[in-house]
Amino acid sequence: MSSEFNSSKLSGKLYYSIGEVADMFEVNASLIRFWEKEFSIIKPKKNNKGNRLFTVKDIENLQLIYHLVKERGYTLEGAKKKLRENRDETIQHAAIVSKLKDIKSFLIELNEAL
Repeated sequence: MSSEFNSSKLSGKLYYSIGEVADMFEVNASLIRFWEKEFSIIKPKKNNKGNRLFTVKDIENLQLIYHLVKERGYTLEGAKKKLRENRDETIQHAAIVSKLKDIKSFLIELNEAL
């Protein structure tokens, strides 16, 4: 199982269930719940049944957390500090990493086609 965010699962909906969000990141729903408790920037709405409903903004914030913790190896405290002190730089770095992954995938496909 590859461990990277799959933004292709964003379908333009207003809200996503915790299961859908967990699938996007290829992690367990329990990790999403844990990160929700640890990071105040994750604020899903809850419906009458208490089910979490994540917005695109929540997913973008989870993507930043995922990038710092899973891809860059930050501790939770380190990730919190980085988001507090250098959020814009973190967003920019995550975007660059995402673009590089896209280029890598393209080059692999191109190589296989040759």
